[in-house]
Amino acid sequence: MKILQRIFFFCVVSFFPYSMAHAQEYYWQQQVAYEMDIDMNVNTHRFEGRQKLTYSNNSPDTLDKVFYHLYFNAFQPGSMMDVRSRTIDDADPRVRDRILHLSPEEIGYLKVQSLNREGKSLTYTIDGTVMEVPLAKPILPGEKTTFEMQFTGQVPLQIRRSGRDNAEGIAYSMSQWYPKLAEYDVEGWHANPYVGREFYGVWGSYEVSITIDSAYVVAATGYLQNPQEVGHGYEKSGQTVNRPKGNTITYHFQADQVHDFVWAADPDYTHTIAQVPNGPAVHFFYQTDTAAEHWQRLPEFTVEAFQYMNQHFGRYPYEKYSVIQGGDGGMEYPMATLITGHRSLGSLVGVTVHEMVHSWYQGVLATNESLYPWMDEGFTSYASNRIMAHIMGNGSNVDPQANSYAGYFSLVESGLEEPLSTHADHYNTNRAYGLAAYAKGAVFLHQLSYVIGQETLDRGMRRYFNTWKFKHPTASSFKRIMEKESGIELDWYFEYFMNTTHTIDYGIKSVEDKGEATHVTLERGKLMPMPLDVVVTYQDGRREMFYIPLHIMWGKKKEERAMPTTTLSDWPWVYPTYLMVIPQPVGDIKQIEIDPSGRMADITRDNNVYPALENTRFEGSTNSQ
Repeated sequence: MKILQRIFFFCVVSFFPYSMAHAQEYYWQQQVAYEMDIDMNVNTHRFEGRQKLTYSNNSPDTLDKVFYHLYFNAFQPGSMMDVRSRTIDDADPRVRDRILHLSPEEIGYLKVQSLNREGKSLTYTIDGTVMEVPLAKPILPGEKTTFEMQFTGQVPLQIRRSGRDNAEGIAYSMSQWYPKLAEYDVEGWHANPYVGREFYGVWGSYEVSITIDSAYVVAATGYLQNPQEVGHGYEKSGQTVNRPKGNTITYHFQADQVHDFVWAADPDYTHTIAQVPNGPAVHFFYQTDTAAEHWQRLPEFTVEAFQYMNQHFGRYPYEKYSVIQGGDGGMEYPMATLITGHRSLGSLVGVTVHEMVHSWYQGVLATNESLYPWMDEGFTSYASNRIMAHIMGNGSNVDPQANSYAGYFSLVESGLEEPLSTHADHYNTNRAYGLAAYAKGAVFLHQLSYVIGQETLDRGMRRYFNTWKFKHPTASSFKRIMEKESGIELDWYFEYFMNTTHTIDYGIKSVEDKGEATHVTLERGKLMPMPLDVVVTYQDGRREMFYIPLHIMWGKKKEERAMPTTTLSDWPWVYPTYLMVIPQPVGDIKQIEIDPSGRMADITRDNNVYPALENTRFEGSTNSQ
């Protein structure tokens, strides 16, 4: 009996680490395949749709219901978006109370006429922008099933992102326009009502046919399958094709490995194409009376931006991208963006670059931007800041991330800051959301380069993209990539900067003359700990860096430095002060500065420099000037 017990114990112990290791590596994601035919009536602004949806349950769970998003239902008086826009302290000026005053002909809606699964009719309940569908026969793990739907929609007057007749006269900006299956992942269903912020979709393929008045030019996600029929230069820029006779035309688009589908239509679009060397064809759709000179110059900057992103952040995986005039500002979608066009050249390039970069962090990496808006908006802001500095010639002495730091500091000062881990819909103010997601998100990355090194961050960003493209990475996914690339433990950094609103404030508390050495007491004034780069400039012009790792990093930054560097002992984070010894007399020292690079988001930089800055009290210094 004891022999059998020992054998059993050995088997269990041997299997346990093996199973745990494989459980940690196990990853799954759901998959969809949409086939949709849309008949658009440009006189009534209504459309009829037929949708066939093949759904693959790749999860280990049995699904007894599914959810659909019906986004257009948000554009009705009394909707959650309407009420939220009228009650939040700092309403988006594009929305405010506009939804409340929409007439029946101006509202948006999606109405499901019928829904069946494998030929059997299903019941469903619609609550605002979400439809819940209970399933008499559950979808088993590994099972594939097909839903078929008939639906009708009315395009709302353009208010937020989607709609007809926007402020610049674009007829149709068709985003979030179809019944869209909600995502199910390891955290369960994500059937969030649409109140105006972010999106999350299931990876899959789209076959979409759009029948519309033949006078309209249609731009969309994916690849046009019938360019000869529709003309408008779809095969090559400037091509003239005879238009088919009749008053309607059908555009047929196909896209694989995407998680959404957007289209726009206008009778006055001009369509041009620019080719990125070893990259995609970039299509531009705009009205010629809208800053035409700037739109004609836009392709050269867009091509250069694609080349920069491909080189520094990972290669764009599709063969096409479309820049489409439409919407209410700038909004990204797979393989396309909607942007407004009444802009200066700098503004037009800026919004195009920002939305284009979203193709990496929203279009290809597809993080749940409702839960992690900073991983989309912040990473996009960081990369687009670097691109704009590169292609617009902002000067090598200007930190491209300076405006992001200024935005973050203003958020801290305002007292409105909420943790980055806040769900996008649940921020108390639009300002707190915007500055957190965009500005603090960009600071998160630039400051991470201070912790692990710029070259390491750049390698890590490419590794992150190549490892997680066409998946749904989380904050933990990103952290592990950066830990593997740097050899540094980063739990503390994410916990403090993502999950709290703790701030950073390091200072030089005192400088003491000890004969042949100088004792510098550094202090941590706020709660967030950081490693320190302290640069000493001597009277003879020499500069030397003293690098102080943080004890809980369990590793050290590897970064090329332009000066000799001495690595000191780690600073345990619980200690409020740290003694740094410079083996030079105090008289030989001209200046001591914590983090001259400015990458550490220190909220009070006046105390980072010795001698103290003018009009700044420098407590404890025995040799202040």
